[in-house]
Amino acid sequence: MRIRRITAVLALTALSLVVAAPATAATPARATPAGHGDLRRDLGAIVDAGATAALAEVADRSGTRRAAAGVAQLGRPAPAPTGGRFRIGSVSKTFLATVILQLEAERRLRLDDTVQRWLPGVVPGGDRITLRQLLNHTSGLYDYTDALDLSPQGWLAQRFRSWEPAELVALATAQPPLFAPGTDWSYSNTNYVLLGMVVETVTGNDHAAEIQRRIIGPLGLRQTESPGEKASITGPHAHGYLPVGPQGAQKPVDVTRMNPSVADAAGDMISSTADLNTFFAALLGGRLLPPAQLAAMTTMVPGHDYGLGLERTPLSCGVTLYGHGGGIFGYATGSFHTRDGSRRLSLSINPYQGDFDPALETLIDRVFCPAG
Repeated sequence: MRIRRITAVLALTALSLVVAAPATAATPARATPAGHGDLRRDLGAIVDAGATAALAEVADRSGTRRAAAGVAQLGRPAPAPTGGRFRIGSVSKTFLATVILQLEAERRLRLDDTVQRWLPGVVPGGDRITLRQLLNHTSGLYDYTDALDLSPQGWLAQRFRSWEPAELVALATAQPPLFAPGTDWSYSNTNYVLLGMVVETVTGNDHAAEIQRRIIGPLGLRQTESPGEKASITGPHAHGYLPVGPQGAQKPVDVTRMNPSVADAAGDMISSTADLNTFFAALLGGRLLPPAQLAAMTTMVPGHDYGLGLERTPLSCGVTLYGHGGGIFGYATGSFHTRDGSRRLSLSINPYQGDFDPALETLIDRVFCPAG
């Protein structure tokens, strides 16, 4: 499997909010299913390659294995917590997409409703953009994160700023559309900020409350939340860092505390590897959506491995994975699952410097590509 596109994105998203399309297939290394020792070793290789911490949970028919490598905080000896919490970035999109599809199943909205129908006057040309096009990134809307100064220095100066969803959307709509709705594909966080606003219009509750009521509570995801403007990560967690300063003399700056409203419904959530595996198992197992809505979610845009808030990753060993990746300052997340739920991998990496592509490739091969 070639995982380089995923890991390049994970590394970059430590400095942004965007996770792009999933990896394309190539030749995997032969491997055996990851046991506890293998998992610790492979996470250690990720840390050796330049991350400050890495943690993962693998679940399959033989049981569940968790491991961690690295330190919880630079300059201190405490190891990274195996069951720690972390910012999940764009993996939040799958939670929000699930709520939208539940509302469709309840006939409270239709995927072919226009943005103008639910958010009148918010988006120029919103009468030509559907909710489905927001979900699968075919709206053509400019990504508001491209209008932000996301350099370390630029972002650190405003890391605690509060953002309203309408402000984020205005950054995007100040730019011309990338293409006519439905004619192409381009990942845009703006789409999911708008979907969060739609949820509030339809239900009278903000996206965080509906995710809590419909998903987090029923599944007992005790380590998962949409934190709003809360800056801290509570409970055990590994810290995230950015390299700041001139090349060759960079110093790590702890960016664990931040105001996540800059990500809003597109990527503000906090979770754990265990909770993510539980969520995706329930989702792909049909516990959260009726068959028609789950089928729609897993239907990919032609020519792209993206459905309705769900990414598909085909491996050359014949396995196809579903899930989502995510990144936000100091944190990179991947959640990968076979369609039948027989194997699940969720992991968090705290990138700093270096290239952990080969180590992550080995880990994913070991979990999903059997030896032969």
